[in-house]
This record gives sequence, C-alpha cells and structure tokens, in this order.
Amino acid sequence: MIELDHVTRRYGETAVIDDLSLRIEGGELFVLVGPSGSGKSTLLRTINRLISIDDGAIRIDGRDVREVPVASLRRGIGYAIQSVGLFPHRTVAENIATVPRLLGWPAARIRARVDELIAMLQLDGENVLDRYPHALSGGQQQRVGVARALAAEPAIMLMDEPFGALDPLTRDALQSSIQAIHAQTGTTIVFVTHDMDEALRLGERIGLMESGRLLQVGTPLELLRDPACERVRAFVGGENPGLRELSVRRVRSVLRDGEASSAPAVDADATLQQALATMLEHGSDVLRVRDAKGTTLGVLHLTDLLARKP
Repeated sequence: MIELDHVTRRYGETAVIDDLSLRIEGGELFVLVGPSGSGKSTLLRTINRLISIDDGAIRIDGRDVREVPVASLRRGIGYAIQSVGLFPHRTVAENIATVPRLLGWPAARIRARVDELIAMLQLDGENVLDRYPHALSGGQQQRVGVARALAAEPAIMLMDEPFGALDPLTRDALQSSIQAIHAQTGTTIVFVTHDMDEALRLGERIGLMESGRLLQVGTPLELLRDPACERVRAFVGGENPGLRELSVRRVRSVLRDGEASSAPAVDADATLQQALATMLEHGSDVLRVRDAKGTTLGVLHLTDLLARKP
C-alpha cells in the first residue's frame, strides 16, 4: 500500500504538488492522469525519491520512504519511462538482468527470470536477447524497458507515460501486455498518462490531477457518470461521454441468456465499444458471446448497449 499524506513539493513559490493526500491499495493498477504541468509525473517520482518533498509524508506499507536507504528503496520499485533509458552497450539480456545482478541473484535464477519476462512480453519469437538497443524497434525497446523494471519482482511498478511516443498499434499491444502482467503478477502499478482513453482502459481507479491537486479519484465509471466538477466532466467525458463509457464496460456485464448460433461472435471480456464495432462491421443487432475457449455464454443485443447498468 502506498500512502501520500498531505504531500507538498514547491519550486520557488510555486507548489507543483499542493497538499495532496492519496491512498493506493496493494495490487492496484492506479492511473494518474491530467494535462501537461499538472504535477502527475512529479508526484510519481516522489514515491521512489527521485524528487524530494517539502511537506507531508509518503509511506509504503506503513513505513516512511525517507527512512529507507535510497538504493534499497529504488531496487524494490520498478520504474519505466517514455525514453526507456536502456544501456546502449549492453545486450537485451544484460539490460533486463541489471537489478537482479545488483541484488546478487545466482546466474541460473537471473537467466530463468530473463526468459520468463521475454515470454511474458511476447519478445520470445523475435530473438532479441543478444541484440543491442539500437537494433530494436521503438516498441521492442519499450517492452525491454518494462521487462527490466519488472526483473527483480518488485512489489511496486512506477510507469511515467511509457507508451506516449509509440504508434497506435504498438501502444495498444503494450497496454494489453500491462493489463496481462498486472493480472498475472498482482504488482501494484502506478501509471502516469495525459491520455484519457489510456487512463480509462488501464485504470482500476483513476486520479485526475490539475495544478498539483487531485480533482477527483474514482473508478472509470465513477468519473464518467458522476464527475466532481465541470473540469472533470470536460476532461473525462469530452464531447462523447457515452461512447467513452462503452469503452470501459464489458460485454460480460450485460450479456443475457439465449442462443444465436449464426450471429457474429464477441468475447465476453471485450468492451461494449468493441461489441458495437463488431455489430456495425457485420450489420447485425445481436452477437453471440463466447468465453476464451469459444464456449457460448449467451447473447448481446443492440439494446443492451443502451442500458445504463454498472
């Protein structure tokens, strides 16, 4: 658990973080979102003490981070950023192994962990282990950066706009990878972005920041349906709050009993926005809903997309 208790960080007379309190639960995927200059990246970096605070306290599992030696603190917290920061003179395998080697892991354990992460981030079919960073695409470099941040099995992972410079297809694939890694490992992830669609897709809860303060914290649906103020409403919903709501609700939540063997199929864990796209693509107002094994679970009708349910 991460607790920020009345945290303030000033640059001169300006409070970049202004008396901010927040609690992030263990195992949560929490997203900080807001416009440029809102203080979200500064806030993230106070957790691993890359930036010091002027007032307040930050605690991890009840212990003030200022009581922990900086090197020990940072070795226990994964950190992934947009610019990646891979060591250019080290191979992919050597980059990923950086922190485990610092921690004195045996060579066999390091190799097993590297292989595990390469598979987890779907780099195993690309023969990247002996390559150097300059020989990788931007998407591959970012995956390696995430793997390096996860290598020592940290309980906490900080991610500062890691996918902002990537093309939409690569970004989509990496967002899916982060969701899968979170589900598989239960790592506490604090993710910073300025992209509201990315925040709504990834966040179990979202904190919307502006001018160093949190305007609202809640689930994606809470922010969309019950914005705390007009600034939240404008930033979260934009001109199409209804469509954005479809992007965070799952087919599984509204499917009904029934058979539609000849209808196009949609996965139960797809979003309602994806289901609508499938309906439009096939010119159908009903879809067969299936699980990961292809077993039919029920059906989804166009009218189900309009029902305002949790």
